[in-house]
Order: sequence, then C-alpha cells, then structure tokens
Amino acid sequence: MGGQVDGFVDPRFRAVRDIFEESFADGQNLGAGLTVYANTRLVVDLWGGVADSRTGRRWERGTPCPTFSCTKAVTATAALQVAAKHRVDLYAPVTRWWPEYGCAGKEATTTADLLAHRAGLPAFDRPISAAEAADPAHMAGLLAAQTPVWEPGTRHGYHAQTFGWLAGELVRRHTDSTVGDYALRYLKAGLYIGADEAVRAETARTEFPHADQMAWDDIDPIPRETADRMAAAFRDRDSLTLRATANPLGRYNDPEVLAGGWPATGLVTTSDTLARFYRTLMQGRYLHPRYRMEATAEQVRGPDEVLLSESAFALGYMLPCENFIVPPAVPAGVFGHPGAGGALAFADPNSLLSFAFIPNLRRDWMAGDRRAYNLVESVYAAL
Repeated sequence: MGGQVDGFVDPRFRAVRDIFEESFADGQNLGAGLTVYANTRLVVDLWGGVADSRTGRRWERGTPCPTFSCTKAVTATAALQVAAKHRVDLYAPVTRWWPEYGCAGKEATTTADLLAHRAGLPAFDRPISAAEAADPAHMAGLLAAQTPVWEPGTRHGYHAQTFGWLAGELVRRHTDSTVGDYALRYLKAGLYIGADEAVRAETARTEFPHADQMAWDDIDPIPRETADRMAAAFRDRDSLTLRATANPLGRYNDPEVLAGGWPATGLVTTSDTLARFYRTLMQGRYLHPRYRMEATAEQVRGPDEVLLSESAFALGYMLPCENFIVPPAVPAGVFGHPGAGGALAFADPNSLLSFAFIPNLRRDWMAGDRRAYNLVESVYAAL
C-alpha cells in the first residue's frame, strides 16, 4: 500500500533510500518524508506512500504531517531566542516576567526549570477541551494557579502537553505573539503550530496499525520491568503518566486540534522544513553559538516522574536516552526531539548533520518500531 518512493539521495547515501523503500514494501510505513543534511548539504530528500488512505491521496514532497512532540524543539528555540533578545536570566525566578506564577509553592521556579521539565506541573488538574487549548493566555493562567506535583527544580518529569504553554508564555508575554505566529515570522516558513485551512487540506492523515501490531513485545534495550511499569501506568486513568499525556485529549486529524496551535505537540510540517530548521539552528542564525551550546547542554538525566523510564533534557531539547534511542555510531552532543508514533528530528553539531523523519502511521518503539533508528544507522554508516 506504500507506493513508489520519490526524491533525491547523494550516491553515498543510496543505502538510506534502500531502507526507506523497504519500509513501505514490508508495511512499516504508510506515508512518510525523510530529509538529511550533512555538512549543511542536502544528501537525502525522500518521500513516498499514501497521505490519506481514505482517498488514496499520495504523499508529495510538500505534504505536511503532524509531528507531535517534535514541536517542543521549535517552541524551545522560540522561547530561548526571545529570552536572549530580552535578556531573560534563565536561572532567575519565573516571577520576574510572569508575576502571577509565584504562588502555591512555585515562587522559586526558574525559566530553566520550565524548559527542562523540572517545573512540577506535568498535568492539568482537570480535563481540558480543544477549545480551551486554543487559548494560550487561558492555558497559562490555569498552570499559574496550580500547585506543583513536586517541589520545582528537585525532580524532573515529562511535561508532555504543559511544556508548550509554560515555555510559550515567555514568548507571549515578551512579544504579544503565539508560539505559532512567532515561529513562522522568526524561525522558518512552513513550521505550522496552528495550521490554517489551506495547510490542513494538504496535511497527511495519521493512522494506527492493526491492534495486533501494537503489543509491547520488542522492548530491547528498555528493561522489562520498566516496560511493565509504564504499561501499568498507561492502563491507570488516574496515573500521572496518563494525565500528563492525554489531557487535553485530541485527535490529530481533527481540524480543531490542527488549528489550535498546541505548542508542545501541534507542529504540522514537512521533513525538509524540519531538517532545515535544525541546520539553521546549528549555523547560529537562531541562537548565538555560545548560547546554543548552553541551551543544548544536559540539564537533567535519570528516572522520569511521568514516563517512568530514563529521560534526559537540555533546555527544551531531548537528549539521547531511553526515550530517544539512537545507534551507537551517533556521537555525544546530539539534541532534538522524537514525536509520538515514530517521528524523529535532531541535530548533530559534530557532523553538521540534521535529520528529520515524519511518518503518518503511528507505530511504537516497544512494539518493534525501528524505522527512524534504522534510517539514522544507515545515515551514519554513509558518512
């Protein structure tokens, strides 16, 4: 059902195309885009398969697709750029620029805490509708009034949805702009955090494989006890894990969600646009190189209070860990962010390499999804 793969590869990267093509032939992919820049030069730009299985619409070079948590790196970059322009001290209390936040035990929370998932606000206290989620001022107000789950700065846990409105509030308060508007104006055209009607009409429709392909039976290298703990948490509607990841609850084929501009998970874009975003970030055009190095240095690593496994974060960017597994050939210093269902985008400053893979068939690592891993492995073998 995948169809023909189109696009360009540098001859040295022919094996990358072979692996990409095989992923359609064996049914691992429905539709997808893959782009790689090495030494700032385009070496892989491939796309193929089906953007919408209901109509048979093909995936074209310009087909955008939801990227889920790949969004967080864009939102973090916007927040860091604004912080640099407005001389925000990342290690000073958030109350210097967000006075209302200083209540309920959050008075000492720093901006770095917000960006490094240390804020202690990984979940909302009540269910949130898609309509509410489209109002960033309202969402920030809800978080400002909440009591943290843990003392800010003392532990870390994945702020799966709340990260966007916490980091995004820095952008909104200093620029009177949403993260989505700011990203289009100051970062890269084609980074849609809030997709308009025309973009939505071209957007790939996300799907899940059959239920028998979603069982967690291929968890390596994650320990079995970790996987069991995570599985139990996802079955428990009252767990912090489920409350953090499933509220607001939205289907990413829903026009209201795609238009809502959710700044932690709402990015709709192409693999080429996302890879070029990381290339530009490494070139020092978004952040001064010294500031970028500070922003991508490890802030936290270890047991995650929400994901119940190892996670590692810089200031908004995820670093290789159990939730961002990379092949052994990938050197230290890589930063980026995976997205639910198999998407992955990252930068490698050592190789001046940027990588983006965006599929619309939402598979799971612990159910055997190795699409991005295999592509990354083949890219590094070709360097």
